[in-house]
Amino acid sequence: MIDIKVPTVGESITEVSLVKWLKKDGEWVERDEVIAELESEKATFEINAEKAGLLTMIAREGDTLKIGDVAGQIDETATAPARPAEPAAKDVPKTETPAPATAQTAAALAQPASATAQTAAATATPAIDVKATPVAAAILADRKVDVKSITPSGSGGRIMKNDVLDALSNPGRKPGLDAFSRNDRKEKMSNLRKTISRRLVEAKNSTAMLTTFNEVDMSKVMELRTKYKDKFKEAHGVGLGFMSFFTKACCYALQEWPAVNAYLDGEELVYHDYCDISIAVSAPKGLVVPVIRNAESLSMAEIEKKVVELAGKARDNKLALEEMQGGTFTITNGGVFGSLMSTPIINIPQSAILGMHKIEERAVVINGQIVARPMMYLALSYDHRIIDGRESVGFLVRVKELLENPELLLFGKDPVKTLLEL
Repeated sequence: MIDIKVPTVGESITEVSLVKWLKKDGEWVERDEVIAELESEKATFEINAEKAGLLTMIAREGDTLKIGDVAGQIDETATAPARPAEPAAKDVPKTETPAPATAQTAAALAQPASATAQTAAATATPAIDVKATPVAAAILADRKVDVKSITPSGSGGRIMKNDVLDALSNPGRKPGLDAFSRNDRKEKMSNLRKTISRRLVEAKNSTAMLTTFNEVDMSKVMELRTKYKDKFKEAHGVGLGFMSFFTKACCYALQEWPAVNAYLDGEELVYHDYCDISIAVSAPKGLVVPVIRNAESLSMAEIEKKVVELAGKARDNKLALEEMQGGTFTITNGGVFGSLMSTPIINIPQSAILGMHKIEERAVVINGQIVARPMMYLALSYDHRIIDGRESVGFLVRVKELLENPELLLFGKDPVKTLLEL
């Protein structure tokens, strides 16, 4: 028997949770096949089979295990199950005596050829999750109704026309939810959620956190994206999003206001001559903050590619611990969820975090005229022990200036003023 032990996943991690077995108890597993999913306080990772053999589960899903604990065993001496035989050749001698017909085959022979074909097709076609009448399907497609919000009343779980119309008439009602229900549910808190909770409380209790606000006119950034998004994607294979503009702007501002890019280590301030930008990503199991290393040295396309890569890994729970450690400044975008304004919490031990928000057309006064412009509120939460008001406001104003004049993002200065050495 080979023990399946919980591997070491980090210096500070002493225990993990067994989230899911990907194979069944007593099932044959191949060498290097993924057999279980574990979750630490920082990330999700997988266990692979060291040898081929029969799997015996010892720990159950939801159990908390310490590093080195045995989660299961593999019997490498067991005999591998026989593989399914190859299908027999279709050529059958004409002289062969046919097998006696069963009641089912006799009924099939008695049917017309078209009916038999339909029956075979129905048998060969796998059942689909969503079944609806043609009229109901047409309404679903036309009105873009979420199928999960509909309770089917037809036979075999088929969605009828009236089911769709009823869902449209009662948009707030969830299927399967009893009226005036007062049921409660308890779920065990995951290690990742425990860590998030602990760090947020620690940030509130251990820093002199303050938030300053500003707003930015996103007109020019949006015009640039509209004008160049197709060419950008064709040239670089990635979309042109807002994150690259904000990351570039923050990198220039951080280099001009180094205290915002520093952190407190005991009685010493640690300054960074580089910008490792953490981006807050909402993953299936909680908030994670992967890091874009040396963002100040990356191009717009390289930043966008890194954002797509890290966000994809976060969604698939594939982020490595190294990809979430060591950031110097964080950007979080609550605008994707519709947030108009918020006060983000510092990602300790960092000293500041920038909150992006929803872009919304608002009336603003420009040159004495009231005009509608796409505006976004920005929020900078910072540790007042390290960053003074002048530095925090100066940083945020600089980010605003760079975003409202994207041409400055080329090298951080006005080209004309640079030419004139002003």
